[in-house]
Amino acid sequence: MQLNSLTGQLLLAMPTLEDPNFRDSVVLLCHHDADGCMGLIINRPQELTVETVLDDLKCAAVETNGTADWRTQQTYAGGPMDSFRGFVLHDGWHIYESTMQVSPELHLTASRDVLEEIASGDGPEHFMLILGYAGWGAGQLESELGHNDWLVAPANHHIVFHVPPEMRWGIGARSMGIDRSMLSDQIGHA
Repeated sequence: MQLNSLTGQLLLAMPTLEDPNFRDSVVLLCHHDADGCMGLIINRPQELTVETVLDDLKCAAVETNGTADWRTQQTYAGGPMDSFRGFVLHDGWHIYESTMQVSPELHLTASRDVLEEIASGDGPEHFMLILGYAGWGAGQLESELGHNDWLVAPANHHIVFHVPPEMRWGIGARSMGIDRSMLSDQIGHA
């Protein structure tokens, strides 16, 4: 199955996808080409807070009046690969040492400078700190799409940063006119 790049799109795990790493997941595809793809699960918050990660990395946080929103923001489990590697998915046009544009309104940075700006209060307005990622080798995702393991939905700033994590699958599906209750979790055999 040959597809154009799906970079910047959402993958919604179908009810029939039983892999525990991806069951009910919403994955933002950050890179997709003939050699494979990389994405981040964006609907699995962890108890680990952004403040804890920044403290562990010795990023000096500025003192603020009251509690800054980012201090208690949860991190996300981005996928089964390299769970100690961190990524910051963010909005805005902040360009950091290793920023890549995922879509016109979404950017991904994996360098320490974005964390230092977040700690100083000068970071992007909306962001998610994601630990780990999902990866597919050449042709692997295309094969899974051919087996109807995933729906492909448009990603946007609203779904990523403003919709609660537990509602992202449903909102993504509804953006395509699909109601999850109409999907079967049974695989048909002809």
